[in-house]
Amino acid sequence: MSAALRDRGAVVTGIDSSAGMLELARRRLGDDADLRVVDLRDPLPFDDDSFDDVVASLVLHYLEAWGPTLAGLRPVLRPGGQLIASVNHPFAVHVSQPPPRPSYFANTSCTDAWTFNGRSFTAAGFRLADSALTTEDPMIEVIPDQAAVGLRA
Repeated sequence: MSAALRDRGAVVTGIDSSAGMLELARRRLGDDADLRVVDLRDPLPFDDDSFDDVVASLVLHYLEAWGPTLAGLRPVLRPGGQLIASVNHPFAVHVSQPPPRPSYFANTSCTDAWTFNGRSFTAAGFRLADSALTTEDPMIEVIPDQAAVGLRA
């Protein structure tokens, strides 16, 4: 996703708690991204209002408590910035389908209803917004224009 966003003109900063994962990202992105070893449970090493958008893709569900991380993400967003978060890996959808399953790499339509309490987001100062992705194109095509999970208040 970082490479696709960079190719669309974004200035990319990436963080991960694994130096090994960052090395893989560095091979893909080259010197075009600021990549840092950061544990999301610790304070972020960025100034307030540093980012237009923050993408937390398939990371929040690994944290025991989301509240402190969300509280740390909010200040680094500029006014009007978006937190774009995903927690459901596509493979989970694939294996939850009864056999015969379609190819994992094929575009398929899936509807999933989540009941979740957004208190961790709202307590951190985010305003929740519904996001319905209604395209058959890969997700990267809709992220910049449509996929906002939470907006800074």
